[in-house]
Amino acid sequence: MNYTLHQLMVFLKITQTKSITKAAGELHLTQPAVSIQLKNFQDQFDIPLTEVIGRKLYVTEFGHEVARSAEKILNEVHAITYKTLAHKGQLTGKLKISIVSTAKYVMPYFLTDFMHEHPGIDLLMDVTNKAKVIESLENNEVDFSLVSVLPEKLQIENVELMQNRLYLVGNGERKFEKTVYDNHIFEELPLIYRENGSGTRYTMEKFIAQNNIPVRKKMELTSNEAVKQAVIAGLGYSIMPLIGIKNELNLSSLQIIPVKGFPIKSVWNLIWLKNKNFSPVAMAYLTSIKQEKSNIIREKFSWFDSF
Repeated sequence: MNYTLHQLMVFLKITQTKSITKAAGELHLTQPAVSIQLKNFQDQFDIPLTEVIGRKLYVTEFGHEVARSAEKILNEVHAITYKTLAHKGQLTGKLKISIVSTAKYVMPYFLTDFMHEHPGIDLLMDVTNKAKVIESLENNEVDFSLVSVLPEKLQIENVELMQNRLYLVGNGERKFEKTVYDNHIFEELPLIYRENGSGTRYTMEKFIAQNNIPVRKKMELTSNEAVKQAVIAGLGYSIMPLIGIKNELNLSSLQIIPVKGFPIKSVWNLIWLKNKNFSPVAMAYLTSIKQEKSNIIREKFSWFDSF
């Protein structure tokens, strides 16, 4: 056998994503390149590693065994790299973070300088909905999570990063003449919701219930980007975080509809399990965030107050 570390990495990613297309995307390779690597790797085994049934890829039992071994090998290789960098005096290791989908507009700015300062650190960041973010935190699979709604049943500690504001938005076609509308405007505007488990949906529904707002639910979509595109296309209106619609507002493809009681305000919180034993990397990041968050907000989010 003469398989390479690259083939092990490609095969492991395929087993994790259950898809050659998704594996190619996450590895920043073309789909044909991943398929070739899988074929070359498979050719070294007499037992199938994967099988395709009805155009869907499945990993065989033997494939899962090989994947577990591949993961161990790659972890050892990473460990050698970390030790080499550590001997050079560099901070090394993995920083693992899970964030809610809307936080993808926030979190990178609170990581960039730290990652540039410590090139020996590998970042693993999972972008998903609130329910899965809290699950990964509860299972101690990550160092930190970024949420706008604090979990009620977990003992956590937190650092407040910046304010989150949600507005009622629509596309640019209809003209809204009033300076401020009352809640009756919702009777004529069909609303597009995020899916259950979304922090944005939780905040939106809590506000609607507290203010006894009559709403017309039009549809439910599973990502902030999907909601945004549906609103731009004229399929309805939605309550959306300002952080994710800056460019669309500047281009006038979206508009904020002025309604009494808006914006809905919450806070982006970096959270972690109480009494968590931090790795040196996680501790360094937390120290950096506490020291630099005000500078980051001032430099990267000064536009926030112009809406």
